[in-house]
Amino acid sequence: MSNVWITGAGTGLGRALAHKYAENGHTIYLSGRTEDNLLVVQDEIKAKGGQAEVVVCDVTEPSSVEEALRQIDSLDVLINNAGLGVFGELSSYTIEDIDAMLNTNVKGTVLTTQKAFPKLKETQGRVLNIISTAGLRGKKNESVYCASKFAVKGFTASLHKEWEDENVTATAVYMGGMNTPFWSETDHVSNPEKLKGPEVVAEQIINEDDGREEIYIDK
Repeated sequence: MSNVWITGAGTGLGRALAHKYAENGHTIYLSGRTEDNLLVVQDEIKAKGGQAEVVVCDVTEPSSVEEALRQIDSLDVLINNAGLGVFGELSSYTIEDIDAMLNTNVKGTVLTTQKAFPKLKETQGRVLNIISTAGLRGKKNESVYCASKFAVKGFTASLHKEWEDENVTATAVYMGGMNTPFWSETDHVSNPEKLKGPEVVAEQIINEDDGREEIYIDK
């Protein structure tokens, strides 16, 4: 089966996606900056009979992305899931907040896609960019987060044009908020438990992962 590289795989949607793809017989390469989280997910997958490897990677650093790819012999699917959000009124953002969101959400997605492209071309593979509905419309107290996700939407739409004659595809994935640790350090969402679980979202993503240009997750 295929080799699937998932960034931000230690928690939330990344973890759920890792489990779903592993259950379908794929070998999963789990990436993130926190090795302990990745090792937990690896153990969970292996306990179910799946295959998973841990590849620690900071997607904002070109050398880290290159080293990760050296540990992946062949790549069929890249899922750009790593992302972060800081929420509040525009005046509340620090330079560090802005840099963190733009570096991870935009630069990280661009870098991993750029560096992974040669391997994906060899396998006629595909890229899935996890964007969220913040890439479709503006939201109160999410100005910079939305800006970063609109950027990824534009990046993905441009890949559709650039890769028209290539054997590699790019898919934009749009979903609403989920009940994940993403909200653990903010009160922007008062009750995350009311949101859809990441397992449900991951199920729809894998079911529609066929190279189409866009996946919209039902509310």
